[in-house]
Amino acid sequence: MDERLKKQLDFALEIDKEKNIFRQTHLSGHGRNENDAEHAWHMAIMAYLLKEYSNEPVDIGKVMLMCLIHDIVEIDAGDTYAYDAENLKTQKAREDAAKERIFSILPEEQKDELIKLFDEFEEFKTAESKFAHAMDNLQPLILNNSNGGGDWREHGVTAEQVYGRQSKTKLGSERLYDVIDRIIKENIVKGNIKPI
Repeated sequence: MDERLKKQLDFALEIDKEKNIFRQTHLSGHGRNENDAEHAWHMAIMAYLLKEYSNEPVDIGKVMLMCLIHDIVEIDAGDTYAYDAENLKTQKAREDAAKERIFSILPEEQKDELIKLFDEFEEFKTAESKFAHAMDNLQPLILNNSNGGGDWREHGVTAEQVYGRQSKTKLGSERLYDVIDRIIKENIVKGNIKPI
């Protein structure tokens, strides 16, 4: 086997580890905690299905690939819960180190391509990155809502925290933000999210 193909297959096997990184969000139907790979797959499909609600035209293939790779770094860095203020302080440093190690398994130009795409997602400047972030925010919210807000209750999450996390969603999709706003308000009334 030539070196290029070996590197590509090594990377394919390495990213299988993403299936072992479990998130705080539970699967619908009060299932087990979802893993990062399931989250990424779900986001990518949602991006395709909901692309008409993006504020701007997007390259949907690029958005879907962003969704699929955005949490690969968590193989090394671990999942940082959206409302964990302490771990959020070190998240970027942990993910930058992971990004370098994991994507370096690939042939150089594929490493560069995926790091550039990962960084574009993180920088949140392009239409594609804004819409991908909207999916990253919407996906766990709809799962949590489908489970009666259990994850919010378990962690004592406040409306201020949820709105803070969702504030950038509007930049990717005002229409989907309206849906999110309604879901948050319903869960405040139900007592699943602590009021502001």
